[in-house]
Amino acid sequence: MKKDLRIGLLFALPWILGFIIFLAYPVLASLYYSFTNFSILREPSYVGADNYAELASDTVFHKALINTLIYAVGAVPLSTVVAIGLAMLLNTKVKGMSYYRTIFFLPSLVPMVALGTLFLWIFNGDYGLLNEGIRAANLEPPNWLGDPAWSKSTLMLISMWGCGQAMVIYLAGLQNVPVSLYEAADLDGAKLGKKIWNVTLPMLSPVILFNVVMGIIGALQVFAVPYVMFPGGAPARSTYFIASYLFDNAFQYQRMGYASAVGWVMFIITLVLTLLALKMSDRHVHYETE
Repeated sequence: MKKDLRIGLLFALPWILGFIIFLAYPVLASLYYSFTNFSILREPSYVGADNYAELASDTVFHKALINTLIYAVGAVPLSTVVAIGLAMLLNTKVKGMSYYRTIFFLPSLVPMVALGTLFLWIFNGDYGLLNEGIRAANLEPPNWLGDPAWSKSTLMLISMWGCGQAMVIYLAGLQNVPVSLYEAADLDGAKLGKKIWNVTLPMLSPVILFNVVMGIIGALQVFAVPYVMFPGGAPARSTYFIASYLFDNAFQYQRMGYASAVGWVMFIITLVLTLLALKMSDRHVHYETE
C-alpha cells in the first residue's frame, strides 16, 4: 500500500511542484506584498493595511470598480442569452450541422489582442464597417469609441463574439435533455415557448449556473480588448476596469504592493459574487437526481 502511494506521488510530483511554484507561492506572496510598499527596484517594506486604506479613498479605483460591475451586469446576461440561443439553433436536425457548429465556435479561438484590433476597424466612428451600414440605412450612427455613453456598450456587444465556448457546453447539455419530456409536453399541447421555459431551461439550469459563474469571473477580469481598443480607459475613463488599474499600478507606476492589494480586493469581490450566484441557484437549479 505504501509502495503504491509512493509511486502515485512520484507520478503526481510534476503537477504538485508546478502547483506550488506557479500558483500557491505567487498567491501567498501577493498576499504578503499587499501589506507592503514594494517595487521591483527595492526591498518591500511593511506598511500594514495602508494600501487597503488608500483603496478605500481612491476615486480612480472606485471608478474602475463601478465600470467593471456595470460591464459584468451587461455582458454576462447578454452572452448567456446569445450562447443559449445559438446552442438551441445548433441542436436542430439540419444537414451539415457539424460545419455550422465549427463556424460558430471558431471566433472564440481568436486571440484577444487580434480581436481588439479587428473591432477597432468595425466600430470606428468615421469609416468603420458598422457605421457605414447604419449610414446606408439613412440613420445617424453613434460614436462607439469616442462617446462615454456608448463605450461600455461596445465592449458588451464584443463580449458576444467569444461565447462559442459556453455555446459548446450548452449544446452538450441540450443533448442530455430527455426526449420523453418534449414528447410529454407535445401531448399536453405545449407550444415552443412553453417547452423552452418549462423543459429546456430547467434541465439546462446546472449548465447555465456553471457558465454564469465562469462568465462573472471572466467579466471581472476583462483586460486585453479594452486595453487595445481604449488606451488609458478612454473616453473619460469610461472603460477603465479593475484589471487595467492593477496593471498600471504594477508595471507603469511600479507599485507592486498596491497592485497586490487591488488584486486581493478583486479576488474578494469575485468570490462574494460567485457565492451569491451559488446561493441564489438553490431555488432555480434543478438536477436530474432531485
